[in-house]
Amino acid sequence: MKLITQIIGLFLLLVLFDIGRYWFVPDVKALQEKNPEKTAFMQYRERQWEVEGDEKTISKDWVPLTRISRYVQEAVLISEDDKFWEHDGFDYGAIELAIEKNIEKRRFAFGASTITQQLAKNLYLSPSKNPVRKIKEAILTWRLERNLSKKRILELYLNVVEWGDGIFGIEKAALYYYGKRARSLTARQAARLAAVLPNPRKYTPESTSPYVRRKAERIYRIMRKRGVVSFVKPGS
Repeated sequence: MKLITQIIGLFLLLVLFDIGRYWFVPDVKALQEKNPEKTAFMQYRERQWEVEGDEKTISKDWVPLTRISRYVQEAVLISEDDKFWEHDGFDYGAIELAIEKNIEKRRFAFGASTITQQLAKNLYLSPSKNPVRKIKEAILTWRLERNLSKKRILELYLNVVEWGDGIFGIEKAALYYYGKRARSLTARQAARLAAVLPNPRKYTPESTSPYVRRKAERIYRIMRKRGVVSFVKPGS
């Protein structure tokens, strides 16, 4: 019994050390000036492809926020994190609602991750939903919010988020799906791109799926209501 207690104690100590180190590493402050070469999530995808014998490669191009269509920025915020500019990295109302829904479903069916939380996970962690990973994500989220501006967080997110199998970042997504640069995307194209972010390998912006169509239309209506789209050209 004593040996078992010692083993459990050692295991807990290792877990605490594994979690605690995220208060100090990685150096998130470096992201103020430096763009990440490859994220943990990109490396995760590469390992998946290797196991599956797939010869796919990461496709990405970095662009500053000033060269990303305002429509894209607004559409993604509406879709993924509508309180982004107000919260400190955590949307506590959304978390409470997600907990209630998960209890009702009796499984982890709903998340409440902000863009900062998603960025922390994409940059440094795995897509696992285990509690230890979530604690690490919370620590990194807190650090990102205190070391980077909101604009920089949004810029990083839009450049590293996955928009299809092997397609990372808004510039590559814009070129792949619409044959144009991120700065030239229309409001409707932006709404379509934002609509697929929960599952970009299942859905594509050009999908005929009723889910994508309805969600994109809802995002577009909100953009119109908020004055993001003030003058509508054909196809915009």
